[in-house]
Amino acid sequence: MIGLTVLGSTGSIGLSTLDVVARHPDRFRVIALSANRDVEKLAQQCRLFQPEYAVLADQSRLPELGERLRGYGLTTKLLAGVAGLQEIAALDEVDYVMAAIVGAAGLLPVLAAARAGKRILLANKEALVVAGPLFMQEVEANGAQVLPIDSEHNAVFQCMPTDFRRGLEKVGVRRIILTASGGPFRNVSREMLDNVTPDQACAHPNWEMGRKISVDSATMMNKGLEVIEACWLFHTTPDRVDVVLHPQSVIHSMVEYCDGSVLAQLGYPDMRTPIAHALAWPERIESGVGSLDFVTLAQLDFEQPSLERFPCLKLAYQAICSGGSAPAVLNAANEVAVAAFLAEKMRFTAIPEVIERTLSTLPAGACESLSELLNIDAEARVQAEQIVRDLV
Repeated sequence: MIGLTVLGSTGSIGLSTLDVVARHPDRFRVIALSANRDVEKLAQQCRLFQPEYAVLADQSRLPELGERLRGYGLTTKLLAGVAGLQEIAALDEVDYVMAAIVGAAGLLPVLAAARAGKRILLANKEALVVAGPLFMQEVEANGAQVLPIDSEHNAVFQCMPTDFRRGLEKVGVRRIILTASGGPFRNVSREMLDNVTPDQACAHPNWEMGRKISVDSATMMNKGLEVIEACWLFHTTPDRVDVVLHPQSVIHSMVEYCDGSVLAQLGYPDMRTPIAHALAWPERIESGVGSLDFVTLAQLDFEQPSLERFPCLKLAYQAICSGGSAPAVLNAANEVAVAAFLAEKMRFTAIPEVIERTLSTLPAGACESLSELLNIDAEARVQAEQIVRDLV
C-alpha cells in the first residue's frame, strides 16, 4: 500500500486525485488530507478515506472540524497552519505527496516533502516559479522525485526520453511545445476585456478549475508560469520552450526532436489522466477517463499567441530570462492582482499593468536562500497592493 498525503484535497486537483485513489483501494492509503478552510468538504473526505491526519490552514476553524469528525466517530489527528502542512508532507509513513495547494502558500510544505525524499506529484507551479533553484537543489540532495501534474508538463514528461536530465541537446530534443486553449477571451476584442466580470473570466471553455487558476488561464499567465516551470522540470532554457494556441485542448503538449519528429500526448481535458499517470508511474492504472474518439474530432486548430493580447505571457518570458528574484516578484504581483480582480476592486485588463509596474519597481536580484525569497515575495506583495490602490 502506497501512503499518500494530499495537500489541497478540497480543490479541483485534490478532488480529482481522491477520485482516482478511490478506484484503487488496494493500491493507495490516504494518510493525510489538508484544506484551507472548507470544513464541510474536508470532514466528508475524512469520513470516506479515514486518514490519520487532517490539516486546516485556517486554524480558527479547527474546533469546528474536530466536532464534525468526532460526530463521525473518527479519531483523526488534527493539525493547523503551515507547520501542520509541513508535518504531513514529511511523515515517515507517506510515500507520495500530491502538492495541490494553489499559490505561494504551497511552497513550504512542498519543500518539506522534497527534504523528506518523497515522490512529489507537483500541481503547485509556484514551488518552481518562486524557488526553482532551491527546490531542485533539495530534490537532488535528498533523493526526492518530482512528477508533474499540470496536463502540459505531464504530457511533455510522457513524450520525453527517460534520461532527459542529461540535457535536452544530449538526448536529441530540439524544443518543448506547450499548448494553450487561449481561455474564454481568445477572440474577444481588447475593448470588451475592460468590462469582463470575474464569473466570465472563470468560465473556462474546456477545463474545470479553481477561480484563481481560471483567471490565470484567461490572461495566459498560467501558461507563462508553465514556461518557467518547464525550464526547471526539464533542465532547459526559455528559448527552447514555445507556446501554441490549441483551442480544443486535445493535444496537451509536444516534444520536437532534432530529426524532425514530434511526439504529442493526446486525451480528453480531464485532470484525472495526468494524476493517474503520476500516481502509477512507470505503470498505468485506470483513471475513470473515457477513450478519445478520433472519429468525432472535427478538427485540431493551432495558432500563434499574440503577446499584445496576452501581455502576461510576455511578462513571464521576460521574468525567466531576467532570472534571480524576477519570477518570484512576477508570481507575487500576479496573485495580488488576480485577488483584487476577483474581489471586483479593479478591471481585468489592469492585471498585467500591476505585474509590470511591480517588476519595474523591484529589479531582479540574486536570491541564494529561502529567507531572501520569502522577503522578496512579501515586498512584492506590498508593492503590488499599493499599485492596486493607486489604480482604483
